[in-house]
Parts: sequence; C-alpha cells; structure tokens
Amino acid sequence: MTDLTDLHRRLLSALREDGRESVASLSRRLGVARATVNSRLERLLASGTIVGFTARVRDEVDPLTIRAITLIAVEGRSAKNVIRELRGFPEIRALHTTNGGWDLVAELATENLSGFDDVLGRIRAVNGVLNSETSLLLSSVLR
Repeated sequence: MTDLTDLHRRLLSALREDGRESVASLSRRLGVARATVNSRLERLLASGTIVGFTARVRDEVDPLTIRAITLIAVEGRSAKNVIRELRGFPEIRALHTTNGGWDLVAELATENLSGFDDVLGRIRAVNGVLNSETSLLLSSVLR
C-alpha cells in the first residue's frame, strides 16, 4: 500500500496509542462504520503496512535497565553485512539507517553496566564498523 489516506493515518495513529482497541471503539473514534475500519485494517495488514502488534512496557517498570542510543559509522559498502550481524544482538531493540555523519542508529538495552560494556565491545568488533558514539538515555519525556 503506497498511498495512505487520511483515514488510514488516523487509524494507524489510534492503533499506535492502543493496539488492542476494539473495532467498534475505533469506528466511533474515527467516525466511520465498523465495516470500514475492518476493511481498512485488513488492507493495512495484507499490504504489510502493519507488520504486527506488540505490548509497550513502561520504562519505570524496570528502572535499572541501561538504555542508550549508539551511532555507528560503517566502512564503505558493508552496511548490509553489518546490519545482518547486528540483527542477532538481543540487546539491540531497534536499528535504523540514517544520513549524515553516521550510517546506523541502534537503540540498546541491557540489565547492567557490565552487559552494556560487553555489547558495545561486540558492536565495535563487527567487521565493517569503523566508529561508534553512544549516549545513555536518562529519562523519556515523550514516546
């Protein structure tokens, strides 16, 4: 699905807030029939626009978790190989390509500083990683 309508965008926004909201509730919220919500949701799933549903966990549930953003510079054309290897790291919660001085942005989470130090060393040891810069996340003010 390449062209998202206003209704698709509003439906996606509502689902980001609460992926378990019922179709009846979504139809009232969006001001359309339940059948419309059902058909749009089916199209979004079938097209791969929606790839799944998940539970978001409040950060303060585990306040001792070490969270960070790591910026990664990759050598030449080795980005695909680096991405393939980083996908296997359980500490990497999300991985993004980007532009500018850094090639990748990784969102990390570990249980303690020792695990954090370990994952940083393993990231830096990946063949094709030239440099990295990491910032610890202290608190989330908007999600």
